[in-house]
Amino acid sequence: MGILAWIIIGLLAGLIAKALMPGKDPGGIIITMLIGIAGGLLGGWLGKVIFGVDSIDGFFDLSTWIAAIAGSIILLALYRVITGNRHSRRA
Repeated sequence: MGILAWIIIGLLAGLIAKALMPGKDPGGIIITMLIGIAGGLLGGWLGKVIFGVDSIDGFFDLSTWIAAIAGSIILLALYRVITGNRHSRRA
């Protein structure tokens, strides 16, 4: 897949992760895209390590989207833990 496909998958996976984990996030669209792209890579790597499958096959493969969304949810949860503690002290 090309870089444009990674950006589109990252943006959509990050938006889906935010929809599945509602709450106030300090990040905007750029943070969402970065979390999604990194989540896709993390999800693909975890799928390969844990299940021994190549989960990032192509843009329209379901396994690619599941891996990207799962990785994005993991990274979004970590992002909230890290930035949530910082923002709660300011209030």
